[in-house]
Amino acid sequence: MDRIRDLWNNHRLATIGATAGVLAVVVGIIGYLILKRPADKSCPAPCTIETTTTAAPVKQETNWPLYGLNKERTRYLPAPRVKPPYAVRWTYKGRRLLEYSPIIVGGAIFGMNNNGEAFSIKKKTGKGRWFRQIATRNASAPAYGNRRLFVSNLDPGQVISLSTHDGHTLWRHPLPGRTESSPVVIGNKVIAGCECGKLYALDAATGKTIWETDLPGEVKAAPAVSDGVAYVGDYSGEFTAVRISDGSIKWQSSSQGTGVSAGSFYGTAAIAFGRVYVGSKDGRIYSFDKDSGSLEWSHTIGGEVYAGAVAADTPKSPPTVYFGSYGVNTFYALDARDGHERWSADVGGSVIGAASLIGETVYVANLNTTETDGFDAATGRKVWTFKDGAYNPVISDGQHLFLTGYKTIYSLRPVTSADLARKAKQAKAKASAKATGGKQKGQK
Repeated sequence: MDRIRDLWNNHRLATIGATAGVLAVVVGIIGYLILKRPADKSCPAPCTIETTTTAAPVKQETNWPLYGLNKERTRYLPAPRVKPPYAVRWTYKGRRLLEYSPIIVGGAIFGMNNNGEAFSIKKKTGKGRWFRQIATRNASAPAYGNRRLFVSNLDPGQVISLSTHDGHTLWRHPLPGRTESSPVVIGNKVIAGCECGKLYALDAATGKTIWETDLPGEVKAAPAVSDGVAYVGDYSGEFTAVRISDGSIKWQSSSQGTGVSAGSFYGTAAIAFGRVYVGSKDGRIYSFDKDSGSLEWSHTIGGEVYAGAVAADTPKSPPTVYFGSYGVNTFYALDARDGHERWSADVGGSVIGAASLIGETVYVANLNTTETDGFDAATGRKVWTFKDGAYNPVISDGQHLFLTGYKTIYSLRPVTSADLARKAKQAKAKASAKATGGKQKGQK
C-alpha cells in the first residue's frame, strides 16, 4: 500500500509539475505576444519626401527666439562663418544647472536655470541685465514673441509671461499639472503642453485660455508647428496633430512600443520635408507624414530617446535627421527620406539633450563626460571638442556660437585665418626671443 501511495504521489506531483510547466509556457507565449517588439517599418515605395531649396546663408546677426530656433523646431541655422575652431569671448557663470539652452533676441540672451530663476544677460559681454525668481523648478527654455517672454514651469505648474526689459511678470496662468513643454508663439497664441494631458492655447496678451485639447497622456515635449498645425507626442505613446485655429485634432498616430517598452514620447519633434521626425523612449526614431499621420518609417537606435531632433539639408549634406540616445554612446545621422543610417559616431556617453546644426557642423553634448562635440554633418568626422556641456548645448546668432555648459554659458568666436597667422607670428617671435636670450646668456 505504501508503495502504491508513493507511486501515486509521484504521479500526482509529476502531473502538477507538467501542468505548471505547460502553464508557464502558455504564460510565456502570451507575454511574448503582448511584449513582442514589432520590426522597424520600412518606407513604402516610392518613398519620396518634399524637395526643398537649401536655406540662404545667414550673413548678419540674427535671433534664436525659440527652443529649436523656429516654430518647426528644426534646430538648423545656415551660418557658414560659424565653424570651429573657436576662441572664448566671455563666460557667464550660472548659479544652478542649465539644462536647457537660452534664446537670443537682439542684444540680449534670455534663459532659465533648473531652480526656476529667469535671467537676461548682454549678448556682447555676458554681463547680467536682470534676474527673477519665478518658480522653484524648471525644465524648459523660454520663448519670445509679441515683444515679451513666455516660460513654462514645473513647480508651480504654470505658463508665465515676462517683460524683456526687466523681467517683471505680465501675467501668470496656473495649470492643473506640471509643464516642461517649451512654449511656441503663433500670432496671438502661446501654445504649450501640460503633464495633465492637455495642450493649451493661451492669449499672448492676457494669458486667458483660448482653447485646451485633451490628449491621451502626459505632455512633456515642446509642440512643433507647421502650416497652422501643432505636433506633439505624449507619454501614452500617441502622437497628435492639433489645429491651431480651434484646438481640434487633425490626426493621431501611435508608436510601435508595446507593454513595458511602450513608446512614450518625451522629445520634441522636428517638422521638415513634409514629415514629422520624433524619437521615443522605446529607442526608435519615427517619421510620420505631416498631413495624414501615416507612419512612413521607423528606425531603432537603441536606448531611450529623450532628445529632440535636428532635421535639415545643407549645401554639403542631403536631407538628414540627427539623434542621440540615453544608454547608447552613439550619435546618429539618418536619411530623412527612408531612415537608413548615413553615419554614426561615438560621443563617449549618453545623449539626453537636443543637438544643433550650425553651418556644416552638428553639435551634441553627453552626460557621461559632460563634453560637447562637433561633427561634420556630411561625413560624421569629429571636428571639434569642448570640455563642457551636458544637455542642450549650442545656439547661434549667425556670427558667434553660444554654448551652454553644466552651469556656464560661453560665447565663442570663430577663429579666422588672420587669427591663426597672428598666433603663429607671435609664437615664432617668442621662440626667436627665447633662442636669442639663451645664446646671449651662454656667451657670458
